[in-house]
Amino acid sequence: MAQWLKPFGRVVGIDQRGHGRNPQRGPFRTEDFVADAAKAIEDLGLGPAVVIGHSMGGLHAWCLAATRPDLVRAIVVEDFAPDNRGRTVDEWKWFFDAWPVPFQSVAHVTSFFGAQVFAEYFEEREDGWHLIASMDDLYEIAAEWGTRAYWEFIDEVKCPSLVIEAGQGGQLPGQMEEAARRSRGQYLYVPEAGHVVHATAPWVYRGAVEAFLSTSISPV
Repeated sequence: MAQWLKPFGRVVGIDQRGHGRNPQRGPFRTEDFVADAAKAIEDLGLGPAVVIGHSMGGLHAWCLAATRPDLVRAIVVEDFAPDNRGRTVDEWKWFFDAWPVPFQSVAHVTSFFGAQVFAEYFEEREDGWHLIASMDDLYEIAAEWGTRAYWEFIDEVKCPSLVIEAGQGGQLPGQMEEAARRSRGQYLYVPEAGHVVHATAPWVYRGAVEAFLSTSISPV
């Protein structure tokens, strides 16, 4: 994605706390992640920025736009429902528990997940390839989503927004469309896409994002 986004400006990707090679662990409240993103934009002098987020990153884009509008020009939110109260990690934890860890090679990782991008989430250790992040950290992060709703943040979003929902992503129906309506944003439903829309329906995703950026974002 970074390569085709380059014509629109400088592209920066960050490893959030508990993810990738970021050494920062908890606390893992949504507000902590949003503060990290705000600090990255400020430290790099990128504001106001277009913030593009998948899943949890989409939630953080909404919350950042709501709480720090001075740093955000526009947002793209990919497949995250704003109200998951009552849901638990047990609904999908079985999938991660079923991984054949350690993976034996990069090819083993990519063949198991069906996409080359997943190789970036793993690192080689003495006995094979492991997820860089700690699953316990990720479970703790996701557990918060089942305890709160984020409508109050969405209602405060004033910048242009594009909300992309995967038909096969497993999100609670109707919420993302409602979020787009509340934030006066654009909404796209991709029935054939899995949760990672940019990988399972890449040309649909790219076309939507490029059109949004081309028509909604005025030059700085």
